[in-house]
Amino acid sequence: MTPHPIVRPWDKPRPDVIRRLCLAADIEQYSRFDTQDQWAAQAQLARVLRVAAERSGLDHRKWSTQPQGDLEFAVLPPRTPEPLVLGEYVTHLAAELGAYNATRRPAERMRLRLAIDTGVAATAALGFSGPAPIAVARYLNAPEVKQLLAAEGAANLAVVISDRLYQDVVRSRFHGLDPDQYRRIHVQQKGFAGYGWVRLPGVDPQDVREPWPGTPEDGPRPPARAAEREQPSFVQHGVHGTAIQGVIHGSVVQGAVPDGAGR
Repeated sequence: MTPHPIVRPWDKPRPDVIRRLCLAADIEQYSRFDTQDQWAAQAQLARVLRVAAERSGLDHRKWSTQPQGDLEFAVLPPRTPEPLVLGEYVTHLAAELGAYNATRRPAERMRLRLAIDTGVAATAALGFSGPAPIAVARYLNAPEVKQLLAAEGAANLAVVISDRLYQDVVRSRFHGLDPDQYRRIHVQQKGFAGYGWVRLPGVDPQDVREPWPGTPEDGPRPPARAAEREQPSFVQHGVHGTAIQGVIHGSVVQGAVPDGAGR
């Protein structure tokens, strides 16, 4: 009798546990379109995401994408430069949206929410698994982000990134990244809780209605303009940062908010 092979737990196929950059883009108020306009909106979403990647030197064909009608989720190849995605890619995406919307009637404009995080993302039976895809979905659908985009009618794009990307990448200021263009929000839904950072490309944070939707009274305030920063202050602060804590996927993360962000 032929013996059955012994299958050990470590012999079973397992998903690759590697860190990847994940992003998702969602069309704002997609349900307002009729069937024909939905078809056009989906085609334009695919186009602007591809063109923005190409103009940034990224190969969109190598992205592992999961289209969902009015939304595209993507896991980018390993070692994709994070500053490039947060910098040039976002800039080109905003430009493509602006050019498209400039030729449309107000009711036909396509506005996007874009969420980006980095972490473990593994291929699963119905898409992807891991903390990064979950975090991206929670950031993308955060009520604070939706409210902000709805309140700023001139904006074509709202970008929300994870706290880890803000602390590790944005504050480096590489690729033209400017921490002062972001505002911190706290996202809490469906078992997820953590800080995110929101930016409206092309919109000065000082011109946004105060306070931003969902921003706590003691939350971060926008940086002062250059002229305001030159005004003398009679209050001296010995602490140059504010400690923050948030629970993300069951673990506590800590970071530092840039000077003045928590005042």
